[in-house]
Amino acid sequence: MAKLNFDQLLLVAISITCLLIQPSSAQLRQNYYSKICPNVESIVRNAVTQKFQQTIVTVPGTLRLFFHDCFVNGCDASVMVASTANNNAEKDSSDNLSLAGDGFDTVIKAKAAVDAVAQCRNKVSCADILTMAARDVISLAGGPSFVVELGRLDGLVSTAASVNGKLPQPNFNLNQLNSLFAANGLSQTDMIALSAAHTLGFSHCNRFANRIYDFGGRKGAIDPSLNQTYAKQLQGMCPRNVDPNIAINMDPITPRTFDNLYFSNLQQRMGLFTSDQSLADDSRSRPTVDTWAANSNAFNNAFIAAMTRLGRVGVKTSTALGNIRRDCSVFN
Repeated sequence: MAKLNFDQLLLVAISITCLLIQPSSAQLRQNYYSKICPNVESIVRNAVTQKFQQTIVTVPGTLRLFFHDCFVNGCDASVMVASTANNNAEKDSSDNLSLAGDGFDTVIKAKAAVDAVAQCRNKVSCADILTMAARDVISLAGGPSFVVELGRLDGLVSTAASVNGKLPQPNFNLNQLNSLFAANGLSQTDMIALSAAHTLGFSHCNRFANRIYDFGGRKGAIDPSLNQTYAKQLQGMCPRNVDPNIAINMDPITPRTFDNLYFSNLQQRMGLFTSDQSLADDSRSRPTVDTWAANSNAFNNAFIAAMTRLGRVGVKTSTALGNIRRDCSVFN
């Protein structure tokens, strides 16, 4: 038998190591509940649709909740857990205080609908229900339909401190965005696709006030990367010292529709956050923005792929790391 040289031995060692540390996401699969709770997806879809008919905030609220959950300790519904006297949970981190209550309510109602079916009671995780709900709100808002992988367990830990530094900020540049997403196994292409969730929802004025008032410390200055006509419109909607509860649409053109107009807005320098506009202003990401602004099918396909990869981040499939919560807001 021929002896292997050092490089060959190294390759073998790497291959064995990769096999040993295969991520638990490999255990996720489509139709996971086909025998456990066969109608779970239609049950969740019906509950989400009812919530959507009550308020459009269901869409951005649920989608943002899914993203914030996955980027902190993985997609394990830890963001759903309520704080107690002994634990300050994720949802009460300063970065999560703006999460819409309708997102939480969507998951809670879908969980109740699932558990109302005797065969399904306490068989479907909150993490999977959140994943299905996020998929469903996208299609309800006019976006693409797609199949999700399921089989997640709910996490056993939720702390506000764990949120620090895990979520993108409005003033991030491309390098900061790429670094944060890469830490979660996501590419620049994934990051640009997922950023397009800002085609839906709203933002509070203080999140971008620095771009429309006294930019860079210069009195009366406006961020030059921002469309000046749009900036004046923003000033009209967000005057100085505005009520902090006032919010405006992230997408000024089609705020209730999931579409690729987000990228067309960026081309017109109408990205609300610095982190949005940087995608069109940086030569490394601009070609992707231009491609998706012109081709909605290409964007939709990229978004589905990115959502699938996001749904695999840090999932728990071992009972040593997670379980199925009876109440999404309380550990068992």
